[in-house]
Amino acid sequence: MKKLKILGSGCPKCNKLAERTKDAADRLGIAYEMEKVTEIDKIMSYGVMMTPALVVDEELKFSGRIPMIEELMDILKQES
Repeated sequence: MKKLKILGSGCPKCNKLAERTKDAADRLGIAYEMEKVTEIDKIMSYGVMMTPALVVDEELKFSGRIPMIEELMDILKQES
């Protein structure tokens, strides 16, 4: 099971990233657990300076933007 973490304050961009990530994982049929991380110290522990950010299985994949669903699917497929 994939562990997906959305890093951010809970702003609209963070919520959009969570929505797209969920959609991408569902389209791929991947079993996953999603967590939203809003605590600034935990976000910074990943080296993130701009949110939103995505962490897959404790590896930071990107930050500071919201990728399209197709890019998210590519990221999740690489990790399968």
